[in-house]
Amino acid sequence: MAAQLNRSQKPFHIVSPLLESLPLSRATGTKVYMKLENVQPTGSFKIRGIGHLCQEAAKKGCSHFVCSSGGNAGLAAAYAAQKLGVPITVVVPSSTGPGTMRRLQELGAEVEVSGQVWDDANRRALELVETKGSVSIHPFDHPLVWQGHSSLVQELKDSLETKPDAIVLAVGGGGLLAGVVAGLWQVGWQDTPIIAAETWGAHSFHAALEAGQLVSLPDITSVAKCLGAKTVAARALECARECQVISQVVEDVDAVRAVEQFLEDERMLVQPACGAALALLYTGRLQQLQREGRLRSPLASVVVVVCGGSSIQPAQLRALKDQLGLE
Repeated sequence: MAAQLNRSQKPFHIVSPLLESLPLSRATGTKVYMKLENVQPTGSFKIRGIGHLCQEAAKKGCSHFVCSSGGNAGLAAAYAAQKLGVPITVVVPSSTGPGTMRRLQELGAEVEVSGQVWDDANRRALELVETKGSVSIHPFDHPLVWQGHSSLVQELKDSLETKPDAIVLAVGGGGLLAGVVAGLWQVGWQDTPIIAAETWGAHSFHAALEAGQLVSLPDITSVAKCLGAKTVAARALECARECQVISQVVEDVDAVRAVEQFLEDERMLVQPACGAALALLYTGRLQQLQREGRLRSPLASVVVVVCGGSSIQPAQLRALKDQLGLE
C-alpha cells in the first residue's frame, strides 16, 4: 500500500489537556498541573515523537516500518502506520500482555515476539530492518522522536501564564526527557528543573548519572515494564548536562500505590511507569528536595507529565497489588 502522503502533514497527536489537580496540590503543598498525555489517541505521549518520525519516514518513500516495543511505542507506531498506509512489523518481548498484542493486530501490525525484555526485541527488530530494507522506528532514541515530543512544552507555554517551577516526568529510555529538554530550550525555559522518576529495577538513567557514563542494568526487575530499557539513550545523559535534571528512584510498591491513588483522586488509570512520577508527588519527595535545597521553596507551580499507558487494566492493577503484597 502506498503511503498516503497527503495525510501526513497534520500531527497525529492532540493538544492534551492541562488541568490543575487539587489532590496532588494538597499532597505537595503547591499548585500541581497535570499534562494529560494519557488521553492521546494511543493512550500515551509516544504518539508525539513516534508519529513525527513515521511521517518523516513516509515522506521519504519508506515502504515498511519496524518498531521494537513493550507496548506504548509500538501502538503509536502501528497507529501512525495505519494512518499513513505503510505496513509495519512490531517486535515485542514476551512480557507484553495479550491485550496489547491484540490492539497491535487490530491496528494492522504484524507482531513478532522475541526475547524477554525490550532490549532483546530491539536486537531482533534491527535484524529485520537489515533483511527487509525497512525503516527502524526507534521507540525513544532518535532526534525526530525528541523533536515530536518537544511539542508538549510548547503547549505548556501556550497554556500557562508563567513557567512552572519544576516539571516531573518518568524516564524509561530517555525519549520524553530529551523531548522536554529540547522544548524547554525552544521556549526559553531551560532553567526549569526537571525531576526524573524511575523505579528500582528499571533505573538505567539513575545508574548512568551515578557512573557518569552509560551503564547497562543486568536485567529489568521492576513491574514498570514500560521503563524497561537496560541502557538509557546517550542523549539522556547529555540532557542532564544541559538542564537541571534531578534523578529520583522509587520502589515498585510506591509506584503502584500512586497508580491506585491517582485512580481514586482523578478517575484515571495509568501504568506503573507513570505511577513512578506520581509517586514523587504523593510520597513527599518534592518537599524533601526543597528541604535539601535542590528545589526552590516555596514552589509556585509544578507540572507533572501524566505519560499514560495503554496496556493497564483494572485486573492488571489487582494482579500487581497481589504480586507486591499490597492490600
